[in-house]
Amino acid sequence: MAAPALALDAAGFGTLLVEEREDRVVVVLNRPEVRNAIDQQMVDELHAVCAHLEQHPKILIIAGAAGVFASGADIGQLRERRRDDALQGINSTIFVRIAKLPMPVIAALDGFCLGGGAELAYAADFRIGTPSVRIGNPETGLGILAAAGASWRLKELVGEPVAKEMLLAGAVLRADRALAVNLITEIHEPSALMAAAHGLADRIASQDPLAVRITKSVFHAPAEAHPLIDQLAQGILFESQAKFDRMQTFLDKKSVKKTEKQSAKESGKQK
Repeated sequence: MAAPALALDAAGFGTLLVEEREDRVVVVLNRPEVRNAIDQQMVDELHAVCAHLEQHPKILIIAGAAGVFASGADIGQLRERRRDDALQGINSTIFVRIAKLPMPVIAALDGFCLGGGAELAYAADFRIGTPSVRIGNPETGLGILAAAGASWRLKELVGEPVAKEMLLAGAVLRADRALAVNLITEIHEPSALMAAAHGLADRIASQDPLAVRITKSVFHAPAEAHPLIDQLAQGILFESQAKFDRMQTFLDKKSVKKTEKQSAKESGKQK
């Protein structure tokens, strides 16, 4: 019998509110006094969450407290960082780690989602939001660049013209435009945002977990790895018990429906 997963110690976090369930972990960025700006402590705590999810894969939902996702990196700390800090990739390292988590990551966005906060959202597999979402990268206005993922992830998400508008001209997208360019995929009222995030997590959780994990890995594989990686991954899944069980369940349901349809047809003839 497999050992039970060690639970995250929710009381051990100072900048995050953490709730762990059987198939998911919910993390709420919780520095409302600075609009959930991402500081070193939050980065360290996100690393702790990632370490847990790498060992015990679950869906991750990330949201922000008090009607804001994250207003960016903590400017007070950012102002003091120098070349060696930039070369450490403090924020980019944690966002890459989040993007590479085994199971999907859902970002539930509300209010400001700027700078490092936007880059955290770009690292997620899914982004849903509210009508008040304002998402963008104003880094060039502060004399720096968006170096924690936006400079390469954003064009993959929205295309080069919109990405350049955001990165070079500081455009901040409202929810309706973010939806139109597929930067977010759903808009919900604030009171329904977390329910929508959990609804999406429920749909993911209803799939076979191993198939989801492997599909995510194959999806993000470099172009030159295909189609070999697809074939190798499929070979693994073809041998999994879940594949046999789930396909048998599908066939059984199909057989029952066919029988019921035939019975109904015969009953109609008798009348």
